[in-house]
Amino acid sequence: MKHTSYGLRGLLLTLLPCVATGAVAADAATGYPNRPIRFIAPFVAGGPSDLLSRMLGQKLTESWGQSVVVDNRGSAGGIVGFDLGAKAAPDGYTLLLATSSGLTISPSVYIKLPYDPVRDYQPITQITSGAYFMVVHPGVQAKTVPEFIALAKSRPGQLNYATTGTNNLLAAELFNHMAGVKTVAISYKGTGQAVNAILGGEVQMFIMSPLVALPQINAGKLRALGATGLKRSPVLPDVPAIAESLPGFEQIVWHSVMMPAKTPRPLVSKISQELMRILRLPDIKERLASQGLDAVGSTPEELTALIKKEIVLYANLVKQIGYKPQ
Repeated sequence: MKHTSYGLRGLLLTLLPCVATGAVAADAATGYPNRPIRFIAPFVAGGPSDLLSRMLGQKLTESWGQSVVVDNRGSAGGIVGFDLGAKAAPDGYTLLLATSSGLTISPSVYIKLPYDPVRDYQPITQITSGAYFMVVHPGVQAKTVPEFIALAKSRPGQLNYATTGTNNLLAAELFNHMAGVKTVAISYKGTGQAVNAILGGEVQMFIMSPLVALPQINAGKLRALGATGLKRSPVLPDVPAIAESLPGFEQIVWHSVMMPAKTPRPLVSKISQELMRILRLPDIKERLASQGLDAVGSTPEELTALIKKEIVLYANLVKQIGYKPQ
């Protein structure tokens, strides 16, 4: 009996640290947040990541009574910001506004990344999903996708497109591959710089987020040739889908909120549930819809599955179009 008693005592002593850790995590969630929260936007101010992080940050501030401070870290196509998000303390006080490209495309486009999209992050929720728009400077002698293809074929290697990250890079390279044309990538630090470049005629084409594209299109400063979804976008129903000219062409872009790996589960649940609640608010849904984006609000498990699925999908696509990782 004594032997059994010692064995039970040893088991209890072994379990006590786990119980204590769980209790601490639960307490942290109960009192969370008790200080300002940093929200990393991995691109410069004015782009989609910046706009979305500020919109959500304002709502979180209203909900929790603690400031959510947007930290723009626009460099190296978002890699610097993603790396900061991965290396932050897993205490619930650093959020990352992640683009789908940084999580699912970059691993196949770059030879070496300082972060692992599966190992280094805790998915919280998918925020949005939507198509991009292929736009051109009004001076470009093409009003449709077929006309742009014909123009590009007549001037191989002479038309440039702007890129701010791997999403629009891969979309443009997929377009090149399917259309049989050669347009040249010009890289910019952020969306604002890229917009200025196409407005100034420095580049002829840009595949860009509706959050930034719509004001320029509606003002007549840029011409939309096509949407990157399989169907037309409800915000610009007169603009055809690129797939109407290139069957099968599709590039859907989404944003999510991520946190460092090993963030305690109670904190993950609390933050995820609050963001999902915010994304169901009528004013948020309407605001996103007016910008051509769907509000999503997935569970951490659903977002994890999406990331893993698309990593494989884009790895195959990069090989298919013959893009050489850099």
